[in-house]
Amino acid sequence: MKSKVAVLRTQPATVRADYHELLNLAAYRNVISPEADTALKINISWHFFFPASSTTPWQLDGVIHAMLKDGYQKDLLHGCHNRTVVIDSHLGERENKQLDVIENYGLRNIHLYEGEEWINIRDAVGELTREFLCLNEVYPKGFSIPRRFIGENIIHLPTVKTHVFTTTTGAMKNAFGGLLNEHRHWTHPVIHETLVDLLRIQKKIHPGVFAVMDGTFAGDGPGPRCMIPYVKNVILASDDQVAIDAVAAALMGFDPLKDCKYIRLAHERGLGCGDIRDIEIVGDRSVMEEKWNFDGPFKKMTFASRMQHKIYWGPLKAPVEWSLKTWLAPWAYIASVLYHDTYWYPRFSQSKMQECLQSEWGRLFQNWGKVTATEEGFPDVGMDQPALRKNISAMLKQSMKVLGSCIVEAPEFAARKRASGR
Repeated sequence: MKSKVAVLRTQPATVRADYHELLNLAAYRNVISPEADTALKINISWHFFFPASSTTPWQLDGVIHAMLKDGYQKDLLHGCHNRTVVIDSHLGERENKQLDVIENYGLRNIHLYEGEEWINIRDAVGELTREFLCLNEVYPKGFSIPRRFIGENIIHLPTVKTHVFTTTTGAMKNAFGGLLNEHRHWTHPVIHETLVDLLRIQKKIHPGVFAVMDGTFAGDGPGPRCMIPYVKNVILASDDQVAIDAVAAALMGFDPLKDCKYIRLAHERGLGCGDIRDIEIVGDRSVMEEKWNFDGPFKKMTFASRMQHKIYWGPLKAPVEWSLKTWLAPWAYIASVLYHDTYWYPRFSQSKMQECLQSEWGRLFQNWGKVTATEEGFPDVGMDQPALRKNISAMLKQSMKVLGSCIVEAPEFAARKRASGR
C-alpha cells in the first residue's frame, strides 16, 4: 500500500476538531489498537518554552481529546518522557504546559528513568540485532530499552523543525531518547544510521507506531534549540515515520532523499517511504504548494553547534571526542547548559520569540488553562499578552539546578556508583 500522510491547516478556534479529523484521515485506528496500552511520546527539546522546540499543549490535548472521542480508554493512555542529561523533563513538562494537559485528563504520566525496568536489546529483539547498521559497533555489549515498550503502541509527538545533526528532526528522531538509556551521545558520529536502527527496533517491539507532528510553530536554524520560529498553522499525521519526516522536510524546503541521510537510508531499506512522489497526501493538499524556504541548521550556526560539529565530524574529533566516552564526559553537559540556559536563552529568546508570542498561538500558550475549550477548539485565546515575561533570576536558578543534575546524574558517574554498589 502507498504511504499516506495527512496534512491540514489549523487555527486555535478549530484545533481540537482539526486534530480529530487529522488522525482519522491518517487512519490511525487501523494502527493503534484500543486494546493495548498506548504511550504518548512527548518531545521536550528544551525545558524552557521556545516555539517549535517541544510538543505543544494543544497538540497533546488534541490527540488525547480525539482518542477519547473515538472510544479509546483513558486508563490505556499515558504520557511518556525520557530524560536527557542536559534537559530536565520535569521542568520541561511544566514550562511547556504538557503536564497541565496530562493532569486535566487524569492520565498516567511516566518518566522512563524513574522506576521503570530496562532490558538488554538482545533479549528484547533477538536476531534483529544482526540487521543493525551501527549500534552493535557503538555498543559492543548491547544497550537497554524500556521493558514496558514491548507490546504497547507508541504515538510520537514531534514538531516541525531543523536540527544541527540531522538537518531536520521529527518522528524518527523522537525515538532517540526513549530507546537509548545511557551514552546516547556516543551515537552522534553515526546519528543517521542510529535512527534507522531505532526504527527497526520500534517496528519489532510496538504493535502500532504512529506520529502526529505539530507545525503550528515551525523552527528554522540551528535546532532543536536556538532557532528562528515561525507561525505556520500546519499539522501532520502518519503511520509511516519515514514519510511524515519526508513531508515535513519538503515543507521546510529540503529534498528529503538528498538532504536528510536518515530518511534516505530508511527509504532504501524499505522501512518507509521517503520519496515525496510516492507518498499519498490526504487532507489539504494545497499545503504542499507552500514555499517555506528555510535556511536550515548550517547557515547560521551557534557557537555551541559549530563546536559540536568539530568534535563529532571535524578537526576536534581525534583530540576531544575520546573524552566523551570517559569519566570526563560531563564537561560537555556542563558546557551545553551554561551556553544554552544561562547565555543564549536570557539574551536572545525574547527577540526570537516575539512574532510567535504575538500570534493567536502565542496568546493561547500564555493563557493556557485560563481559557475555555469547546469541542472544536479554543475560540477565545485570552487577552493579548505580547511578551512572555520571565523572571531571569528564577530562570538562572533553575539552570543551576539543571547544571547540578548534569553532574549528579551523568551516566558516567551513575555507572561508577552502580559498580561500587552505592
